[in-house]
Formats: sequence, structure tokens, C-alpha cells
Amino acid sequence: MDDDSVERAKLVEVEGVPLTNHTAENWDSLSAFKARPDDLLISAYPKAGTTWIEEIVDMIQHGGDTQKCARAPIYHRIPFIDLFHPRSVPTVEYQLRLEKADAMPSPRTIKTHLQVQLVPPSFWEQNCKMIYVGRNAKDNAVSYFHFHRMNQRMPEPGTWDQFLENFLTGKGEYIKTKKTKQNKTKQKTHPDFY
Repeated sequence: MDDDSVERAKLVEVEGVPLTNHTAENWDSLSAFKARPDDLLISAYPKAGTTWIEEIVDMIQHGGDTQKCARAPIYHRIPFIDLFHPRSVPTVEYQLRLEKADAMPSPRTIKTHLQVQLVPPSFWEQNCKMIYVGRNAKDNAVSYFHFHRMNQRMPEPGTWDQFLENFLTGKGEYIKTKKTKQNKTKQKTHPDFY
């Protein structure tokens, strides 16, 4: 596919957090997602090691049986509920992530890059277990910058200096630098937030 034929995503604010326009277009469905009490949510900022943790969790859940863990690609085993591609992308499997996650048998393990205040309310209401993955912000910024450069469907990163400025000032995807009291309270009081 030639680079000129790919349209880069744009950033749109959803509740004060910049997300891609494709995620914003699906916001009502995403925020209405129904979690179940035995769901496990893996949450991390992009390029923080989410896929590593997904593989580790899947391996633990299957008693270290590598054959069971090789049953399907990770994005089928652990759906990424807030990843949406442009409608022009012919791959239907990416467009049906929420429906596939909803149809999965319990217990489900689900992935998100959403900040705590954007996580669908049902995860909090159902007291789901949550694993938060963090990474050194310097490493994270460098990795995410290069991911934007490589993935032509991501928003235009600009120069390294521009990307870093946006990253540090809360103008990049999934970033909101001002922590709210509500966010801190959710993280501290949720019984299963690891």
C-alpha cells in the first residue's frame, strides 16, 4: 500500500482527552460497553508494554500451557476495545471489536489504552479486576513517536520536538496531564486496581 493512499487519523477531544477521530466516532458504543464482574481489564498508555502483559496474563490463566496460548493471535484472545480503524479499512474483524468482546465467554480479559476517567463505567460498577501497566515516560515517548512514524494510520507526529512538546503538555493521543480528584479517588478506592 502506498503511503499517499492512507489517511492519518486526527485527534479529537473526548471528555478533555485527545483520542483519534475513529475512536471518538465510536464513543457512545465504547462507553456503553457492558463489563462483567469476572472481567480482567489490562490498561496502559500505548507502547508501555501492554502486549507483553497480555501474553503473561494469558499464560498464567492457562497454567503455562503454551499450546493453549498459541490458539489465536493476541488481539483475538484479548480484544482491544478502544481501537477503531477508518470505515474505509476493509478488515471487518477490526470494526467488530466491541461485538466480539461482548460475545466472548466469561471470564474475559480485555485491553484498553483509555485513561481512568474514560474507562467504560461498567468496569467500575462491576468491580472488575484491573491491571495498570506503566513505563518510564522517557522510553514511552520515544517508542510512541517512532510508532507514529511507522504506522501511517496514526496521527501525524511532526518532528521529535513537536511530538515531545505535545506529549509533555497533554496534547497527544490518550494524554491528559491534569489529574482530577475523581481519577485519584477511583484508583485508590477500587478494590481490584493493581
